[in-house]
Amino acid sequence: MTDSHFRFVLCIDNSDYPASLEKRKVYRLIPDPEAEKHHCLRVVDESGEDYLYPETCFIPIDLPRTAESIFAGEAA
Repeated sequence: MTDSHFRFVLCIDNSDYPASLEKRKVYRLIPDPEAEKHHCLRVVDESGEDYLYPETCFIPIDLPRTAESIFAGEAA
């Protein structure tokens, strides 16, 4: 699913993880090639920690550079 240039994903299905993921929310993607081999993505979830979730919960998105810095928690 992922391409190395995607840094963010949009949650499209949180039915199995309602406490950890919010539908229609943007999450920061943590590169994890091993997880991707198993069709999982590592994202920073609502706990503030990174965890693995099925890739079917997300779609990759491109953000403008300014938005990327905001979502990544950096100064704009």
